[in-house]
Amino acid sequence: MNILFIAPPYPFEEIPAIPLGLCYAAAACEMAGATVTVLDLIVTEYTSAKLKQTIDDCSPVMIGATSVTLNVNRATSLLKEAKQYCPSAVTVIGGPHVTFDYTSILNTFPEIDIVVLGEGEVTLQSLLPVLQDRNSWECIEGIAFRKEGNIIVTPKRPFIENLDSFPLPARHLLPISKYLALGVPANIITSRGCPNNCIFCVGRRMVGYKVRYRSIANVLDEVEQLLAYGFPLINIADDLFTSNRKRVISFCNAIHAKGLKFIWSAFTRVNTIDESLLEIMKAAGCIAVSFGVESGNPEILESLQKNITLNQAREAAAICKKVQMSVIASFIIGLPGESPETLQETKAFAESLGVRFGYHILAPFPGTTVRENIESYDLQILSNDWDKYDANHAIVQTSKIRPDELEAFTKTVDDVIQEIIKEYKEHYQNGLATLEERSFIEYQDRMKLIFQILSNDLIEHILPIQIHDQKPEEILISYLVEKTGMTPQATQRIVHIICESGLLGYTIQDGFLQWFWTSNDHLLNRSKKTLAA
Repeated sequence: MNILFIAPPYPFEEIPAIPLGLCYAAAACEMAGATVTVLDLIVTEYTSAKLKQTIDDCSPVMIGATSVTLNVNRATSLLKEAKQYCPSAVTVIGGPHVTFDYTSILNTFPEIDIVVLGEGEVTLQSLLPVLQDRNSWECIEGIAFRKEGNIIVTPKRPFIENLDSFPLPARHLLPISKYLALGVPANIITSRGCPNNCIFCVGRRMVGYKVRYRSIANVLDEVEQLLAYGFPLINIADDLFTSNRKRVISFCNAIHAKGLKFIWSAFTRVNTIDESLLEIMKAAGCIAVSFGVESGNPEILESLQKNITLNQAREAAAICKKVQMSVIASFIIGLPGESPETLQETKAFAESLGVRFGYHILAPFPGTTVRENIESYDLQILSNDWDKYDANHAIVQTSKIRPDELEAFTKTVDDVIQEIIKEYKEHYQNGLATLEERSFIEYQDRMKLIFQILSNDLIEHILPIQIHDQKPEEILISYLVEKTGMTPQATQRIVHIICESGLLGYTIQDGFLQWFWTSNDHLLNRSKKTLAA
C-alpha cells in the first residue's frame, strides 16, 4: 500500500521547522506495513508539475496532509489539487485546526474525504485496512467524513496511553540536509497532555488533560538519532516539560549516564522552575528556556486561567539571570479586556524583567475556549482568513482597543528592533561588531540565503556546468549571487559553511560539475565514520 503525505509550505517569517506531527503519522503508517512517501514543501519549491510527478511516481491509495491554522489554506488547496491528479486516492487531513473545524473543511472541500480528529497514529493504522471500503469508515474511531450528504463523526478515540508503542518520528523520509542548512533546531516531545486550561490554547483539548510520558530511554534514542544526523540544537516542545521536577532530573541524569554531549532548549512555566532545577538542566546541556507570561495586567492574567502570577514571572526571570540561562518571555496582546492602559502595563512589566521578550497578537484558533465561548468575553473576532492567524495581524478587538491600535503597538516595538538590527549591521560592516552582533547578522544572512535556495530549488535547477580552472565552490557562489542578490561575501561565507558541514556535495564527470543536496544515508554514514575515528 502506497501512501503520500504532503507537508504544506510554512511562512519563512515564522521560522520553518520539521513537521513533527506528519513524521509521527508517517511512522505509524510504516509500522502498519505501508510504503510512505513525503513531499516536503516546507523546504522545497512547490509546482503543480512536481506534485503531479510525485503522485505519478508513487501511485498512492491515500494522500494525506497535516496542518496548523496558519497553513491550513495551503494544505486544503494541495489536497484539492492532488485529488484532480489521482481521483481514486482517499484524501485525508489532520492536525489541530481541522480537528475543531472539520465541518467547514468537509463542507468547503468535497475533494477531502476524511478528517482525522485529535491524535492520529492509531486512527490511521485502523483506517488503512478499510481505506477502500467506505461502508466500514463508521467503525473507525476518531474521524469525520461525508456520507449521503451528511457529515458523520465517529466516537472519539481514547488517547494513546503507551507513547513508546510507536516508532520514532519518520524524519528519514524528509530531506534532512536542507533543514540542517537552515540551522533550525530539531523539535521533540517527551510527553503529551496538558492539565492547564488556558483560554487561548488548544493543547488540552487536542492531547488531553492527563500528561502521558515517553520513557526517558525512548526519548534519548530519538536524541541520538538527531545527533547522528548532525542537528546542532534540540528543542523540547512539551507543553509542560518542567512540571514534573523528578522526571526532568532523571532526564538530565540519563544524559550524563549515556555520555551524551548536546545543547538543548525547552518550553517551561514560570511556576515550575527553580534555581537548582535550572542548574541541573544547564549542566546537562540546556542553554535556553522560554515561558509565556502573556500579560502585565493582573486581572487579564487571571481571566486567562493560566494560573500564574506576575510575582512568579519576576522570580522566574531573576532565577534565569542568576544561573545565566538564556530566556525569552512571551506576551499576548489583544486579550479579552485589553485597553491602551493594559497594553502599557504589559510593556512596562515586560521591560522590567530584564530578559528578552516578545509580543504576539491574539489569534483565537478553532478549539480554543476564547473562540468557542466568545460571547463570554470582551472580544470580537474580525476575520476568519486563516492566513492572518500568524499572531502578527490584528484580527480581534475589544470594547476599549481597536485592531489598528494593536498593530501600531507592535509596529513601535518592531521599529525599535529594526533600529537595533540597523546598528548591528553598521557595526558588522565596520568591523566593530561584538560576538553577539556578529552571530545575529550572520544567522540572519544564512536564513535569508538558504530559504531562497530552498523555496526556489536553486540547487536542483543548476544544470551540469563545464568546469575548467575554477573551484567548484566559486562556481556555486557566482550562481547563487546572481540568483539571490546576496552579497558575494555573505554567499561565500554561507556556502563554505554548508559545504564544510557536508550538506552539499558535487560530482565531476567528463569535465561537467553537478551539485546536489546530501542524502540522509550519507549524513548517517558520515556520523558513523566520525564516531569510529
